[in-house]
Amino acid sequence: MNSNIRPPAVAGLFYSEKKTDLDREVAIYLENAPQIDIDGRIIGIIAPHAGYMYSGGVAARAYRQILDLDIDVVTIIAPSHREYFTEISIYDGFAYTTPLGTTEVHREFAQALTDISPQIILSEKGHRFEEHALEVQLPFLQKVLDRFRIIPIVMGEHSSDNIETLATALATVLKDQKSLIVASSDLSHFYNAAKAETMDQIVRDYITSFNEDDLFSELRTGKCEMCGGGPVIACMKASKLMGANKSRTLLYRHSGDVTGDRSEVVGYLSALLYREKARSFE
Repeated sequence: MNSNIRPPAVAGLFYSEKKTDLDREVAIYLENAPQIDIDGRIIGIIAPHAGYMYSGGVAARAYRQILDLDIDVVTIIAPSHREYFTEISIYDGFAYTTPLGTTEVHREFAQALTDISPQIILSEKGHRFEEHALEVQLPFLQKVLDRFRIIPIVMGEHSSDNIETLATALATVLKDQKSLIVASSDLSHFYNAAKAETMDQIVRDYITSFNEDDLFSELRTGKCEMCGGGPVIACMKASKLMGANKSRTLLYRHSGDVTGDRSEVVGYLSALLYREKARSFE
């Protein structure tokens, strides 16, 4: 164990480096995102992790829906871009920091998760070497929520065993807590726009229908792509175990929509996983 506070690795690259600039940047994205009437409790969200100029508007569509909700702990599940490892790695320091401030790790819940399975570890694996997929979610969370702690998780292998282990552990530890699960993922990478839109539509359909098992199967065949496929499917499974029965995709875009270059694009999607309120027929 260490006492590190994880510093921002991609401030000035993926988002603004100065606090005032970043605060304004995130605020504008959120102000331009419509509030949607969700008749139920949001349990999980899916958001992209590219530079804000490319995917900030897509991410804001999800984060706008949790503005000022009563949430004590946020689990962020991200893929590793910078190093390979097999385990599910929870940051073993005390906090993550961005230009907007410092957010503490929920050390008790982190320890409880590692107690459930030896495949879930406290480690710096996946949280170093300028890894960005988890970090870029934090400024949005820091802007829309008041006081909360995080469980920062980076998945090494996106195997079915790791997915099931993490989903079950999260549902066990977070039961009856005021919690949110965030899955960090982009979609297909570097196809022309027409090909990307076709592949990404497969992902959108399975998320909309809340069908994570068939999504996992299609990812394995290569018919669609997500760099955070494991985190997304683990989030979907955990959310279901915690009572979510509805999924709603909010916005899809790709980088060509921003740059105008449609020859090689990256896809982005945001979505909500929630428990719909029971309807009364009396």
